Amino acid sequence: MANRVSTYTSISSNSEKKDEPKKDMWSTLLDEAATGKQFPQKNLLVLGDTPASQKQFLELLSNHELRQSSGKLKGPIPDIANSFALGNTYYDVVEADQEQDTLARISAYLLSSPSPSFASLVQPLLTPETIPNTLVVILLNWSRPWMWLRELRQWILLLKKVIYSLSDESKMTLEEVLQSWKDRGRVGSSLALDGSPIPAQSGEGETALPIGQGEWDEGLGLPLCVVCQNTEKMDYLEKSESWKEEQFDLVLQYMRTVLLKHGASLIYTSPSIPSQLQNLVHSSLGIKSLSFKKDSLKPNTIDRDKILVPPNWDSWSKICVLREGFQTDKVSDGWTIDLDQDLPITPANGLVVASGAKPRSPTSDGGIEDKEDSTVVIFEDQIRDPSFDTQLLANQADDAATFEDTIDTQDFLGQQQKALDLLKQKAEAEGDESRRPKDEDSIGYLSRDTEITKKIGPVQINMGGIQADADDMLQRLKDRQSTKEPTSPTTDEAPEDKARDMEKIQAFFTGLISKKKAGT
Repeated sequence: MANRVSTYTSISSNSEKKDEPKKDMWSTLLDEAATGKQFPQKNLLVLGDTPASQKQFLELLSNHELRQSSGKLKGPIPDIANSFALGNTYYDVVEADQEQDTLARISAYLLSSPSPSFASLVQPLLTPETIPNTLVVILLNWSRPWMWLRELRQWILLLKKVIYSLSDESKMTLEEVLQSWKDRGRVGSSLALDGSPIPAQSGEGETALPIGQGEWDEGLGLPLCVVCQNTEKMDYLEKSESWKEEQFDLVLQYMRTVLLKHGASLIYTSPSIPSQLQNLVHSSLGIKSLSFKKDSLKPNTIDRDKILVPPNWDSWSKICVLREGFQTDKVSDGWTIDLDQDLPITPANGLVVASGAKPRSPTSDGGIEDKEDSTVVIFEDQIRDPSFDTQLLANQADDAATFEDTIDTQDFLGQQQKALDLLKQKAEAEGDESRRPKDEDSIGYLSRDTEITKKIGPVQINMGGIQADADDMLQRLKDRQSTKEPTSPTTDEAPEDKARDMEKIQAFFTGLISKKKAGT
């Protein structure tokens, strides 16, 4: 019994020793697998336009439809929760020829409202670690090109507000990124747009172009790309709003001059037209792709629906070549004036009226002041909003109507009827007075009608079968009355009665003459 030894303890201790290496082995394998799956993390800050347009931009950027139609991407396109405040999604950048080779993962943060209160949501996204791997994209839409500079100014001021609130370490990182971007992709530079070094033999004999006038005057420290979507709306502007090539060129000149001050790139896109959007965005994020080297970015300022202006390519001289008479220096200085102000708080009622009494939407400028020599004001005077012109005409018509005193239709017609009745009564009274002869003025009335008597001849009457001249008989009665001497009455008849009888006789003959003339 004394020699018996329990084996439980020894077996347990041995099993524990055997399990320890197994745990270490699995941990090592898991760590190695996780390390192997790691790939660069990039951030994309998408600002502006509507949530639906932001989703359209991401679908175009990630080639969702192309990959889905080829069978390499299955399932519906996931929804993006960007209707309120700051939205978020991601997608993987894969090599065109090898779907399994993931180049980078892009985390997209989307903000459609330029409210200053959202600055606190953007600030945590910019840290010393994320700033070198972040690209800012501002979306504009061809459905309202007259609002582009006003919307762009709002977003730039919001970004400046965020940058001012960053830590000192973050600001130093922004300065380093800014300096590196001033040479990236420039003709004769040693760095490509994606940040990779250019072989010495390819740039042999070339000298890096220096920074020209109006370039990088308002650098933000972050690469900036402006995407103008839905170029198919150009046809509507041309047909319905009578836009000419001059208007399209003028908009492009303004945009290029303004973006030159930020070292930004510009591209026009449409869902139905292939573009270089992927190459531009991915290379600006420093994503190195073999396909990008095969198909480098090609600037295009001629085709109005395929515009592409890479960073560090444009200049004042190139902008002026597009159309003569454009004042790049005035526009550039005016944009500096536009940005020389703080971002105000949007009014609570959502109604914004800038100087000049132009009504603006709550999402347009947030009540930012339009200063003298402002580029935004100059641009909107030349590229006018058609709806604003219609509203202005309607307001002018309303103002003109307020100066007129109007009455009810029935009251107006009643007043006119009374006036007509008075005029009718007056005309009838004057007509009766002129046509009716007085007894005591019968002889005078006849004398005024001598012209008529001469034309119709003497008036003949028949008395007891004897034809007599009425005018001659009247004249004889007058002569007899005037030559008869007054005598005392010898009968019962008074002189007044005789005179009255004479007047009746005269009136009788006068009536006969009048009737005869009327019958004639």
